[in-house]
Amino acid sequence: MGQIHIVTDSTCDLTKEELSEYNIHVVPLTIQIDGETYIDGVDIEPASFLKMMKNSKELPKSSQPAPGKFKELYDELGKNGDQIISIHLAGALSGTVDSARQAAEMSNSDVTVIDSNYIAIGLAIQIREAIKLRNEGATVEQIVKRIEHVSANTKLFVFVDTLENLIKGGRIGKGKGLIGSLLNIKPIAMLEDGHYSPVCKVRSYKQVIKYLFNQYLEDTKGKTVKAVGISHADGLVTVGNPLKELIEQSGFNEVEIKFTSPIISTHTGPGAIGFIYFAE
Repeated sequence: MGQIHIVTDSTCDLTKEELSEYNIHVVPLTIQIDGETYIDGVDIEPASFLKMMKNSKELPKSSQPAPGKFKELYDELGKNGDQIISIHLAGALSGTVDSARQAAEMSNSDVTVIDSNYIAIGLAIQIREAIKLRNEGATVEQIVKRIEHVSANTKLFVFVDTLENLIKGGRIGKGKGLIGSLLNIKPIAMLEDGHYSPVCKVRSYKQVIKYLFNQYLEDTKGKTVKAVGISHADGLVTVGNPLKELIEQSGFNEVEIKFTSPIISTHTGPGAIGFIYFAE
């Protein structure tokens, strides 16, 4: 029986050590800023990117990998009959999973492509479940079924500290952005089926923390919490750390903190956080 290889993209928030230890293959996205193109996770890092973005006149642009990049990897991994599971960030937010699907159709390898419907640590949680099952000897079908269950029982909220990037990216009008800035509105959205759905508008970090923590308590009541993560774009001091403390006080002591990919922070802007939890 052949191996099962796991492929993902550079938005997964897994450390380089974790990727190496479990032999996870990454096809990176690229990002363009000030006329230069960088490979995410290879020649640009999250913290330094935020500084570049702050000084850039235009919003950076991210690009999905070309299908050919996926096909080349699929062909190599599957040349001996091994199977491949390729798990990627939400298709509603990026064409990455579509590129992977096109490549899977062109490749002679046995490839199963999965739209995680999530980003950052939300994607990482699914990859870790796939790793665990693969190492236990599960089939591709069993792994896919488990990932679907994990996805259905995961929640991901996004808090945006500034509306500037949303305005630059054309996601909201300048008029609404100006009003939001004047009123100090801090929007919170939920990622559902890969789409952002606004759920709350508050006017202070304290209210953000209160809303997210109360939602966490409500959603996990009577369940076993398996994973909690905070992916941030330099937003730990204002929201991330206080929220982490509340989660720990409630009894879960393994909150994961990650500085998220430039691909994510270019859309959310500095100070944003993604709050993710999986319970069943």
